[in-house]
Amino acid sequence: MAKTIFDNLNGKKLIIGLIHLLPLPGTPLYQEGNLEKMTEKAIRDCKALWNAGVDGALLQSVDVYYPSTDDTDYARVAAMAMIATRVKSEVGPEFKIGVQILWNCITPSLAVCKAVGADFTRCTALIKSSESPYGRVEANPLRAAEYRRKICAEKIGMISEVFGYHSGREYNKSVIQTMAADAMRLGADAIEVMSKDFETNERLVKDIKQAGDFPVILGGGTTLENCRERLRYADGALVGTAFEGGNWGGAVIESIAEAYMKEVRRLEKEL
Repeated sequence: MAKTIFDNLNGKKLIIGLIHLLPLPGTPLYQEGNLEKMTEKAIRDCKALWNAGVDGALLQSVDVYYPSTDDTDYARVAAMAMIATRVKSEVGPEFKIGVQILWNCITPSLAVCKAVGADFTRCTALIKSSESPYGRVEANPLRAAEYRRKICAEKIGMISEVFGYHSGREYNKSVIQTMAADAMRLGADAIEVMSKDFETNERLVKDIKQAGDFPVILGGGTTLENCRERLRYADGALVGTAFEGGNWGGAVIESIAEAYMKEVRRLEKEL
């Protein structure tokens, strides 16, 4: 059976930095020169994360206008593939690379990952449906599973968000547990949750762990100051603004990422 980066963590906390890109070609707000600027930024940010001891990075489109379907413009796919290829050439092979074309372009993201040898993608809605500013997002796990198998991408991990920035759901233990179990059954390799409220965040992780032996990744909300508390029960985290010094979309600050990772590694030794 194929193994992904979320298998056999054995107490390791998997920390992934978010790389926020400029609007891509094929989107209304793209400007000539963006591709070169965002490629250079992605390389700088990933090098900073790598130097700081962070486990990997998720390249994430920030296009303002998004399709609500599992499809996108060819230029967006090509641009993401080019950027990911350049990044991979600048960091070590142990540094994990993920690609997410928003809002919920799962199959295009899998295609980029397969083409460039990336390690994972993040799914806003692998299961269920959700409302978004861009229209109703209808999950299609069969389409994702068929395409993943078609391109032999089983080793490309999929994180399925069930509660967090994009879900907009009220907390309900039984619903969350069922969603987590369904997501894992339908192809997810890890579950993503996040609440700004500490107690709710912790309860989410514990409830999902109670439902099954599922890797749980925090979708945000961690900082240098709180990472040890928030990661106590979770298996890892996606970290964006904290590594950017509170400046969302800004440059990764290597010293902050390094200090964060020291706290995380201390936590691993304690547990």
